[in-house]
Amino acid sequence: MSSRVLRVRNGVAELEQAVLAIQQELKLDTAFPAEVLAAAEQAARNPVLPDLDRTDLSFVTIDPRGSMDLDQAMHIERDGTGYVVHYAIADVAAFVEPGGPIDLEAHRRGETLYGADSRIPLHPPVLSEGAASLLPGQVRPAFLWTIKLDASGEQTDAHVERARVRSTARLDYDEVQQQLESGKADPTVELLKEVGLLRQHQEAERGGVSLPLPEQEIDCAGDAWTLEFRRMLPVEDWNAQISLLTGFAAAAMMVYGKVGILRTLPPPHGDAIKRLHRTARALGITWPAEQHYPDFLRSLDPSKPHDLAMVTASTSLLRGAGYAAFDGEVPVQPLHAALASEYAHVTAPLRRLVDRYGLETCAALCAGTPVPAWVTAGLGDLPDLMRESDHRANGYENAVVNMLEATTLKNRIGEQFTGVVVEADRDDPTKGDVVLRDPAVQAQAVDTKPLPLGDEVGLTLTSADPVARKVRFTVNP
Repeated sequence: MSSRVLRVRNGVAELEQAVLAIQQELKLDTAFPAEVLAAAEQAARNPVLPDLDRTDLSFVTIDPRGSMDLDQAMHIERDGTGYVVHYAIADVAAFVEPGGPIDLEAHRRGETLYGADSRIPLHPPVLSEGAASLLPGQVRPAFLWTIKLDASGEQTDAHVERARVRSTARLDYDEVQQQLESGKADPTVELLKEVGLLRQHQEAERGGVSLPLPEQEIDCAGDAWTLEFRRMLPVEDWNAQISLLTGFAAAAMMVYGKVGILRTLPPPHGDAIKRLHRTARALGITWPAEQHYPDFLRSLDPSKPHDLAMVTASTSLLRGAGYAAFDGEVPVQPLHAALASEYAHVTAPLRRLVDRYGLETCAALCAGTPVPAWVTAGLGDLPDLMRESDHRANGYENAVVNMLEATTLKNRIGEQFTGVVVEADRDDPTKGDVVLRDPAVQAQAVDTKPLPLGDEVGLTLTSADPVARKVRFTVNP
């Protein structure tokens, strides 16, 4: 499944060994050179703290359970009929010398790689999970965004500056959702729901869209591993809306200042939309001609077989994302089509190199000072560097998920399953992909006749090879 995210409930040594084998096969460097570790230890002891002190704000972080690399902390308050969002982003540059060992290694890695219960970090853990992370009770250097919204949730003003901040609590999605449902949430969390809902409405009005693809979750307890689909909690999307809001503000600053780097996605070609209309008709899903595709996609429910096939087919519209760097002239195509806006990555500098460049650019533009020379000098190489790291990250994630799917099924060859046909090969429609819900697997299937897109079919498992990381089913007659 495209852009799969895998969460692990219970890890085992066998899983760790299998993931290690993939890392070795893909020649991924899990260890940092000695000089990088030494520089990180030194930097962790001597952070550059800004003069502005905003430890008076009660920030909280909201992340998956167990996270230690905490890039963002938020504080939200009312402002008349509107709102003020204070969003603190870890200041990696306070620890990293441009051109130094940590910086050079980060440019070589590009981003943190995730695979099941393990990660290969962009920066040494002494920084990413320690001195630079916005851990509770610790004074940290940060880029502090102050974004004002009106009563409808529309941005009216944005500013970013360096400041000292202190998080008061490290929260996870499950407990925040429980707090909201029980009426015992922190004021910032209550307002996160309020602002998040308004921003979702703004997204719909703007014509933006995000595909409701379910996540996979694995339980490795015992001999038989189990895979299930997990739907996102509402608070996860509300939290993401704050990150998106900041990315929109950053992009607007950079476009106005004519310097920076944007996350871009070209608009879908008309042929791609026509092809999806044909897919909808084949699936028996009503898609009125006058309904724009973002509104149509928002109406889909992936818990329904035909809708899941439609969502899967619609991922084709999101291909082609990249970065556009500029200094003096705005890119010809600056938009992120799925978000229906200009957008920039600036909220995950502990895990993604490009964010450090965007943050430094925006801080300089807000302060009315020149963008640092190391930023302007490095902008030109960033799109290619990040494209390579994205490719590496996707390859690693897919290899791990494919291995886990094959391991889950390896002792069930010949068993019968039920799945939904979500994709048929254009050149050979007797081949394609099916999605099973129990276990939660997407794999290749073959038939003697064209696969019935969107239909539930009976399947026989014919192969499951954890080493080759391949699973294959045959459609029952």
